[in-house]
Amino acid sequence: MPHAHSVFFTLKESSPEQCEVLVRECSEYLKGHAGVVAFSAGTRAAGCERAVNDVEFHVSLHMVFADRPAHDAYQTAPRHTEFVARNKSNWARVRVFDSTIAE
Repeated sequence: MPHAHSVFFTLKESSPEQCEVLVRECSEYLKGHAGVVAFSAGTRAAGCERAVNDVEFHVSLHMVFADRPAHDAYQTAPRHTEFVARNKSNWARVRVFDSTIAE
């Protein structure tokens, strides 16, 4: 069963330039892992501020893995751990949402 992995980053330094740095780092280090069937990373959409919109993040990452084992392997992959090491100093908060996807 496919596994969705969404991560929402709140940055300490959240200038547009720093947000774009993190988006580029996501693409460079997290895209293309074995078992990934969908990948996207970007900044919070401006103007989407309805009462139900969470605006407490700057950058989001969305990945879909073929299955849970592919997700679990990704978590310990060298490029993933390098991404964390390179970027975590600018993270004020990170929220991770994992879910299975009904087919």
